[in-house]
Amino acid sequence: MRLRPHFPPLILAHRRMDDTNKPLAPWTASRSAKEKNIVQRAVTALLDQLAPERVLKRGDQILAAVEQHRTPKGCVLQAPTAAVSVSWFADAGKDAPLGELHVIVWKGVVSRRGRAAIPEGAKVVKELVLRPIEAPLDDCVWRAVDGTEYDTAALAARCIALLEEQI
Repeated sequence: MRLRPHFPPLILAHRRMDDTNKPLAPWTASRSAKEKNIVQRAVTALLDQLAPERVLKRGDQILAAVEQHRTPKGCVLQAPTAAVSVSWFADAGKDAPLGELHVIVWKGVVSRRGRAAIPEGAKVVKELVLRPIEAPLDDCVWRAVDGTEYDTAALAARCIALLEEQI
């Protein structure tokens, strides 16, 4: 006679481990996970508007008044005498559970990773800290510390305007 190993029925895996033995409610994504995905899409849309990812071919040169440098979590718009950097911090802490966006206006040339540091460096002129508003799920709205609200397109326009003010 062959012995079979004893496995509990699959139904027990879906029941509570307490005395009630009632089935659990079906798993659903938490509201915060959905919100985080929406916010991440809004961040990507903002970065795509400010500094779209490009594929350069051999021999291509980018000649523009404003250089666009993209990083995985931000971008830098560098003009000859000023710059704007946009940085996304997904895990900003308890004060910002959905993350925080920092827009910094610089006077001068911002040093980038992998490049030699510029002796005179750049100086911070202005900083704008924004957090996503949790309520709207269709179009993420950004709220600055001063209470000003932006949608993604308006925030991209504001970043460009901040750079133009310094040029």
